[in-house]
Amino acid sequence: MATTYNTENKRYHSLIISIALFLSLIGALLAFTFYTSSLLERNTVLIDRTNQVANSAQAVIKDLFDLDSSYGEDTNSPHIQRVLERLEQNTALITSSITAIEQGGEITDVDGKSYNLPKINNNSQTNVAAANEQWLLLEPKIQNYLKDADNIMVDSSDELTQAVEQAKTSSLLINDSLDQLTNEVFINAERQADTIRLIQILGVAAIFAYFLIFVFFFVRRLRDTDAEALAARRETQEIMETVNTGLFLLDKDLNIGQQHSRALNGIIGEERLAGENFADVLRGRISDKDLKTTRQFIEQLYNPRVKEKLVDSLNPLHKVMLHNASGEESTTSRFLDFKFSRVYEDKDIARILVNVNDVSDAVYLEQRLEKERSQNDMQIEMLTTILNVNPKIINEFINNTKVHIDKMNNILKNPGSSQFELEGKLNAIYREMHSLKGEASALKLHSFTKIASDAEDKLDALQNQGKLSGNNFLPLAVHLDDLLSLSNTIETLGERINQAAPKAPSSANPVASIKTAPQPSIVQAQVADVATTSINFDGGNEVDLSDESDDEYLSYYQDFAKDIAVRQGKQVQLNGHNLAHINIPERLKQPIKEISIQLLRNAVVHGIESPEARQSAGKSAIGSIDLEMQRDNQNLIIALQDDGQGIDYEGIRHKLIADGRFGAEEANQMTHGDLLKTLFASGFSTKEQADEDGGRGVGLDVIKALVKEHNGKLNVNTELGKMTRFVITLPAA
Repeated sequence: MATTYNTENKRYHSLIISIALFLSLIGALLAFTFYTSSLLERNTVLIDRTNQVANSAQAVIKDLFDLDSSYGEDTNSPHIQRVLERLEQNTALITSSITAIEQGGEITDVDGKSYNLPKINNNSQTNVAAANEQWLLLEPKIQNYLKDADNIMVDSSDELTQAVEQAKTSSLLINDSLDQLTNEVFINAERQADTIRLIQILGVAAIFAYFLIFVFFFVRRLRDTDAEALAARRETQEIMETVNTGLFLLDKDLNIGQQHSRALNGIIGEERLAGENFADVLRGRISDKDLKTTRQFIEQLYNPRVKEKLVDSLNPLHKVMLHNASGEESTTSRFLDFKFSRVYEDKDIARILVNVNDVSDAVYLEQRLEKERSQNDMQIEMLTTILNVNPKIINEFINNTKVHIDKMNNILKNPGSSQFELEGKLNAIYREMHSLKGEASALKLHSFTKIASDAEDKLDALQNQGKLSGNNFLPLAVHLDDLLSLSNTIETLGERINQAAPKAPSSANPVASIKTAPQPSIVQAQVADVATTSINFDGGNEVDLSDESDDEYLSYYQDFAKDIAVRQGKQVQLNGHNLAHINIPERLKQPIKEISIQLLRNAVVHGIESPEARQSAGKSAIGSIDLEMQRDNQNLIIALQDDGQGIDYEGIRHKLIADGRFGAEEANQMTHGDLLKTLFASGFSTKEQADEDGGRGVGLDVIKALVKEHNGKLNVNTELGKMTRFVITLPAA
């Protein structure tokens, strides 16, 4: 294809040069015509000016004779004033005109229009000099007269007589010299006009002859090259019809070339591709983001400063899924692999050659292998957790997971059609999912955490979309099913370890015994109507938590806090020496655990500063968090304090305004108590970007809901730049 392109380019190269030469000849002839027209115009102006000087000279003589015959008349009379004014004007006109004619250059007429006078030859110079000589004799006498002509107190008869006598002599000589000058200029202008006509005739004849030669020569040459191009095109078509991969060329505007392989239509799934825009062909079949990236990628391929090997690694169409043209999801959607190569003409990038193959089979095989690897990695991850975490905590997590899933399932079952009811369901599900994610993250169960985070992404999108409907909750069924399946996998692995382990006293059993009723592998989702979504599953478990030490919880919380700190780029030290000595009622163990997890996450993510910020504030690089629990006959008190940056009320105020939750005037009137309440509202967070550890505005909402559920109290004490302390009181009875 590159050879064909070069041949066509060379074929038209000489044609373009010939046309350019032809146009140059026409342009030169036009330029010469414009120049000569300007020259003739200047000669015409010169003739007009000499005639004007001659007429002005006659007027001067006439006015002098008139003044001489009218001498003695009142100088203030209109007649005398008019004649004197005309004499003065004509005198000035003759002086300036003779100078302009003699020297050439630009002159301006009485109407203010400017003209260029040509330089005159030697014969004309003689005539002008003769006229100027006579005028220099007459003009001073006229000026002597005009000086006192309108002054009745001065006798100017002598000056007038002298001017009249001189005019009788000079006028004839001036007119004769100007007549000769006019004739000389006229003859010269006619000679120039004849020369111009001759040159124009010769130029037109040369252009016409060149055109005939051009047509004869190039028509014959184009006929021969067309035959060669046709033969080359046939060879190209044979190649294109034979190859089983998609081949085509792209120009800078992403237009597909007229020639492409026959297999391309079947691979792309379009009947007509030649001449179509590549972006239009892909639009609707790949994501808008990939389409935009594809445009930028091809632009970089046309950039000669970008290395082809470097930009190839950024190819957005490497094993890309191409959806059906109708946009419907179908198993017939295929994976295509596009490869782009530059086509050079000399050193310039002329086209982009695209080679596309259907790699669906290979991609599906890779996906199956990757899924199997992921399942193996997931089981290894769970097995590692089971072997390294206290069995009591593992069993609690399994129980809590199913409790959370039960709660979310029951929430979905509850009827509700109004926006208030649907928003309440959404916030309740969000809290349960967030609590589940927190426990999974604490155990380093990344598979659990990933599924819960994906579910939170959907819940967050629902919170921001405004109007809700029952169908919006359907996608959550898949996430609940996945979470339940992972929980069952942990149980199964635990049972296998128990079966393989040697018999030992119950106090030394490495993994707590787990008795599990059969669990369904798939969560059945049913929609009763548009407003209500239910997810039903059966089964339960019983967990033996006897003979376990609460010292494990301190280590559990410390590891959890350090893991969050590592992800957030911070350093923390958790102190909780009295946790093992507190007798927690059974019904409060899970709420206290969830509250502690949310408080710890909030302290590390929002309270403790980065080591650099702490050191610049004069603090230790390692943040300190104290988790304390107290028990009396009536209440159980949980207190968590960090030495971080405290609660920035003004920052909360600005965030509320920036998010559009409150207007500036309303936000500025809010008290610290009002601002603190917004921190516990679902969906509000001061963190700019959400991640695994925070930023979704759910953690404090979970705490508020648990405290309210157990009829507790919550108190917050903070000092900006120094500390924040949460104190939660729950009735122990």
